[in-house]
Amino acid sequence: MRRPRSAARAIRPLLQHQEPTSLTEDLTSADKASPAKVGPAAATQRGAIETRQITIDGQLLQVAIRHGDGGAPPLLLFNGIGANWELARPFLEALTNTTAIIFDVPGVGGSPRPAWPYRPSTLARLAADLVAELGHAEVDVAGVSWGGGIAQQFAHQFPKRCRRLVLAATAPGFTMVPASPAVLWKMATPRRYTDKGYMKTVAADIYGGAFRDDPSLIGRHAAAMHGARSMGYFYQLLAMTGWTSLPWLWSLPQPTLILMGRDDPLVPPINGQIMASLIPNAELHMIDDGHLFMVTRPKETAGLIEAFLADESRQAAASSLLSRTTSYLRDLVPTSGDGRQKS
Repeated sequence: MRRPRSAARAIRPLLQHQEPTSLTEDLTSADKASPAKVGPAAATQRGAIETRQITIDGQLLQVAIRHGDGGAPPLLLFNGIGANWELARPFLEALTNTTAIIFDVPGVGGSPRPAWPYRPSTLARLAADLVAELGHAEVDVAGVSWGGGIAQQFAHQFPKRCRRLVLAATAPGFTMVPASPAVLWKMATPRRYTDKGYMKTVAADIYGGAFRDDPSLIGRHAAAMHGARSMGYFYQLLAMTGWTSLPWLWSLPQPTLILMGRDDPLVPPINGQIMASLIPNAELHMIDDGHLFMVTRPKETAGLIEAFLADESRQAAASSLLSRTTSYLRDLVPTSGDGRQKS
């Protein structure tokens, strides 16, 4: 049996290696994460975003909590590669009633790099322990881009803790239909996070959508970035090496919303169609934008997600994994014209 954690353990400081950053952004104080503590009264107001440093299993995490009305399980959000939690602020602020939890992945933003690389299953376990530490037995889970893989892993690894699943601009791992080599090459390093000039030259090619037409978006997005460090970014790339969800997507019981951008150079939208065809209780919604529609269309995206989470007609598959496996295998067996299985 796992030993219970205390509140003191959760928020104690951690003397851990902190990789120095070479970031060059001259962010204003409004753009940076505020180190100040949020007072209890302000923190619990609906819409307030509270930041904490919480230690889970020896790993210090920078955590942000967007407070909702508490009427439903919170939304656990996994961000994209190299992205600090502040990049999701437009989406968090666009939510109405939903409580949301997001944390900087180890090696990104305010979370120090761990001593050793990790796998998606390790990060899913870390997130599950964080959720338990915050007092939640069940969450809705959302993942953006790279974080979509971790969200899939969480739903698969902890099906009883994940009520519903939202996958945004993501794919089933290394078995995905890939972006063009030119786009992938620009994604190979975290340079766009540390060099504003470089970001301005590659953003339209990587992200597509509104980034092609509105240069001001690039500047605002770059100003909010202070997340990626070279080894932390490398750990994120390494984590997904060889990982795929294709063998078990069919077994996910959660109602699932898949959101894809029609003009996404990084994750071609056909990947959403593949996942929607494999997840039993999934729906696919296409958005007329690029890879970062959660940033460029936060109100629209938040509205779609909250409507999905509040739809009581959507329930998880009631059948057991064994019965779903049997049904899946039955579907693979060819049938004769009268519907009987061929022998």
